[in-house]
Amino acid sequence: MKKVIGLGGVFIKCQHLEETRTWYTKHLGIDLESWGIQFFYKDDPNPQACSNLSFFGPNTEYFAPSESSFMINFRVHDLDALVEALRAEGVPLIGEPVSEEFGKFAWVMDPEGNKIELWEQPG
Repeated sequence: MKKVIGLGGVFIKCQHLEETRTWYTKHLGIDLESWGIQFFYKDDPNPQACSNLSFFGPNTEYFAPSESSFMINFRVHDLDALVEALRAEGVPLIGEPVSEEFGKFAWVMDPEGNKIELWEQPG
């Protein structure tokens, strides 16, 4: 079973949210929507396959319980099977997996205390 099939996104906690977003647009040419940007993969069998770059304010709880200023999101093919495998390997989940319009999500912590988001994209 393939576990991770790609980078789903990088999420960055910012002390100066708007200034950081402006810097990325001005200096790197990344035209951001209000939530971030998607980079699509033309060779992926899922025509909606993409990676995201998003910025969060300094007080976000979305990265909790990690104290890191970033969170990495990995795309996975079969989240249910991966969650089952992680549990069998003794890897604790952060909360319970969720399924919503943007796909299925689950969270774990790496050995360095960084929260990792696992994402099965719909489609």
